[in-house]
Amino acid sequence: MQCQECQKRPATLHFTQVINGNKTEVQLCEVCAKEKGYMSYPEEGYSLHNLLTGLFNFDSSQVKNAQGTQFQQMKELQCSKCNMTFSEFKRVGKFGCAECYHTFATHLDPIFRRVHSGNTKHHGKIPKRKGGSLHLKKQVDTYKAELQNLIVNEAFEEAATVRDKIREIELKIRNKEAGEDI
Repeated sequence: MQCQECQKRPATLHFTQVINGNKTEVQLCEVCAKEKGYMSYPEEGYSLHNLLTGLFNFDSSQVKNAQGTQFQQMKELQCSKCNMTFSEFKRVGKFGCAECYHTFATHLDPIFRRVHSGNTKHHGKIPKRKGGSLHLKKQVDTYKAELQNLIVNEAFEEAATVRDKIREIELKIRNKEAGEDI
């Protein structure tokens, strides 16, 4: 198969990217892959840090200002508490303080989407022993979504049953947080 970019050399690198369920495949030769930024060879070899920071560098062709300078807007963004800039965060791969999450919040979604295959909300497991009321809160959220669906579909009797379940679970949560046994 020929390189999709230059159509001159054989494609030796095959990249598959899935974002929000959309699958994109690219076949490139080594030269075009280097030019497009798909690969590089650092002198010291690859580290976990290089891998993670490579994931943070989303498509730079989408973010250019009028002068053509890449990421200028993000470089100006700086945490008020620890003075870390967004470009420094991308280089280091760690936040300087808890306030950085709030400062860089608008720029984190593209990173999370890239790292987590298009997902920005975590749907992982909650440990049974340490979960506490998290299991119950997650169940309440599920019931609330179901309740909204039932209301839209005008299934009011079923909605009343779900509403009662929500109240019952919320009472358990309040009792648990107050330190009482259920």
